[in-house]
Amino acid sequence: MQFRRPSEIPFPEDNPYSKAKTELGRKLFFDPGLSGTGSHACVTCHLPEVAWTDGNARAIGWAGTVLPLRSPSLLNVAWLDRLGWDGKFPDLESVAFTPLLSPANMHQTEPELLAKLQADPDYAAQFRTAFGGDGITRRRIELALANFERTIVSAVAPFDRWIDGDEQAIPETAKRGFVLFTGKANCVACHMSWNFTEGAFYDIGLAGDGEIGRGRAFPNSIKLRHAYKVPTLRDVARRGPYMHDGPLADLDAVIAFYNKGGRERPSRSELIRPLGLTDTERADLRAFLETLTGDRDTRPAAVSDK
Repeated sequence: MQFRRPSEIPFPEDNPYSKAKTELGRKLFFDPGLSGTGSHACVTCHLPEVAWTDGNARAIGWAGTVLPLRSPSLLNVAWLDRLGWDGKFPDLESVAFTPLLSPANMHQTEPELLAKLQADPDYAAQFRTAFGGDGITRRRIELALANFERTIVSAVAPFDRWIDGDEQAIPETAKRGFVLFTGKANCVACHMSWNFTEGAFYDIGLAGDGEIGRGRAFPNSIKLRHAYKVPTLRDVARRGPYMHDGPLADLDAVIAFYNKGGRERPSRSELIRPLGLTDTERADLRAFLETLTGDRDTRPAAVSDK
């Protein structure tokens, strides 16, 4: 099983990396002027200091409205295909305008946003540098934001140093926790690879009856009813509360939930079952999860400067 970090960030052919696009995307991401009220930016719900989420059980819109789902972490989104808790976005480029145009979230309209950016000479110059020619369009905004967001990569963690051969990088409790993670607890069945997810969707027996999840796109699928995306576990200790709508306050609550096995129903994944972990094993599993926190604030991984 491959747990070693990749050396390069994957970019799609129709939106290759460029320094100019990334710098433009970063500016857009942190600019509250993109919202209709001038109060909300992308970063409002995706804060670097809390692993690119917001620390709330569910996202909060411009007027204090509590939205239905948590703000997902943007860590390592370059390695994911479908985006969103229910997978409704086919790629990263298609995500941005949903929160931007949502009346409850960023409360903007497309014509107003384009007019605002076109009237700003600094933005006009940056778009010209990034894309050539004149003009600021929805597609160019999507491309720039996605280019920047793909550079949001988790930092090297103690676990990575251990995998690379440093036996002193993590404590013995965490080593025992890794054995549980890949063995008795079988967390690795869903949280696999160096990113500890491959973006699949499962019903873990947590969502309420009205929370359809991925099943909204596949109404005839029993297994996708109540199914939500498996998130990365990178920096997971910084990201509470947990799950798609934040009902579990901390990692102890998450481990206790999985130890119990979740709500039994036809859609629940066959991977979910009571684990029978002892108190010591639960503590060891938590110790392992804590080794996935990066050594420093998350920074973009190195990409070629072109």
